[in-house]
Amino acid sequence: MDFQEFLQFVPKLIDAKLPAFEAHIKMAPLERLESLKKIDFGDNNPRIAAVLMLFYPKNDITHLVLIVRNSYEGVHSAQIAFPGGKYEHDDDDFAYTALRETHEEVGIHPDKIEILKPFTELYIPPSNFMVHPFLGISKEELVFVPEPSEVAEIIELPLSIFLSDAIVIDTNLSTSYADNISIPAFKIENHIVWGATAMMLSELKEVLKEVFTTSI
Repeated sequence: MDFQEFLQFVPKLIDAKLPAFEAHIKMAPLERLESLKKIDFGDNNPRIAAVLMLFYPKNDITHLVLIVRNSYEGVHSAQIAFPGGKYEHDDDDFAYTALRETHEEVGIHPDKIEILKPFTELYIPPSNFMVHPFLGISKEELVFVPEPSEVAEIIELPLSIFLSDAIVIDTNLSTSYADNISIPAFKIENHIVWGATAMMLSELKEVLKEVFTTSI
């Protein structure tokens, strides 16, 4: 989609109702759903993180940025994610966290980004994080500078491909809580996107499709 056309939908995206859990569960592993039913957040005291779902123009076409995390000793090693990270106590709010971490991870200054709205927060049991996603846009072409200690690769995903049903698959993976299980996922380029990122992408995709469909 042409980026100038995409900008015309921004007011409706801001006003759009979020499908929340109903969208998340479409891309949630069955085992994840079972574990979420048993969570007592009072006992868990989850850590807080924020991520940015950032749209921007590339050659005048609307794109969404994702990152491939570096390999490390941890449950999210080498996974596909949105730019973002842990909330720090001196952050102004969660949106500030998303902007700060995006700047640190992929080199885009907050001045180039407009936050449109928060999306539905999502709890990640393996790492005990409550993640707050934010929808944002940049109206200029971006040059990403990945932080090598954190980011292995930048994925620039055209909106038209993201909206395609062809990228939704079922695959078998071994996770932190089960071996060789069937899970829903997105296949983006040569990457399998599953778990929390896929669940957040699911809500984003549903909102976009609803706005685009009702605007025709």
